[in-house]
Amino acid sequence: MMPNAPFDPLAEAKNRSEAEPEAVQATDSDERENERTRIAARAQYRGASDPLFGFIIATALSVGLIPLLPESVELRYALAWGALAGVSVLSWLLGTMERIGQERPDNLGWGALYGLLLGIPFLVFLSQHILAPAADQLFPNMTAGSLLAFLVFVMPIAETLFFRGLLQGLLAFWIVGLLATLWNIVLFFPVMWQSITEHQAVALVIVILLLMMNLLYVYVRKRNGLAAAWICQIVTNLIILYIPSL
Repeated sequence: MMPNAPFDPLAEAKNRSEAEPEAVQATDSDERENERTRIAARAQYRGASDPLFGFIIATALSVGLIPLLPESVELRYALAWGALAGVSVLSWLLGTMERIGQERPDNLGWGALYGLLLGIPFLVFLSQHILAPAADQLFPNMTAGSLLAFLVFVMPIAETLFFRGLLQGLLAFWIVGLLATLWNIVLFFPVMWQSITEHQAVALVIVILLLMMNLLYVYVRKRNGLAAAWICQIVTNLIILYIPSL
């Protein structure tokens, strides 16, 4: 039987000093993991709850601003789309909204191509009887520069960030398309209410067109990314709403 080694206090203290950093490191690692879990839980709560609440707030704001019509169409549009953009930016900063990475040029090209494929047939066949009157009533008394700013910057940025950037990460793409169409109806139809009540068939065509546009945007977002959906909406707006108004 081997004799026990003599007790060495210096060696024991050295072993404890070497083991303590590992224990401290393990504790710090556990604390960091717990903190990441808490942050992820808070972000998931915001990402799952705030978008729908923001949609309700923006829709209620759009309805509440109807008394401003017809004198302040631009102000109503700016405030309503600004509410959507505000919710999107806050969710991007604080929540789980997907960050926009570096986009490939071919994806942007696909976005523009899809916008052309949808917009040109409507421009050719519906421009004179539906698109031109609808554009004049949706954006009454706007200069060409103001209309261009709304169709290229304000509307596409707000709706792309909110519906395709925020909601599409939480809901099925067809639900997002329906919600975006509902938003457009609530926003646009009070501006052209008299024409809608007199021409129900035209109103139906506009609803179908809005639904097709929004379903196309969510499809492009799923297929080619967020920037492609943004480009697609800009191109479609220019063809279907801007060119007929000139």
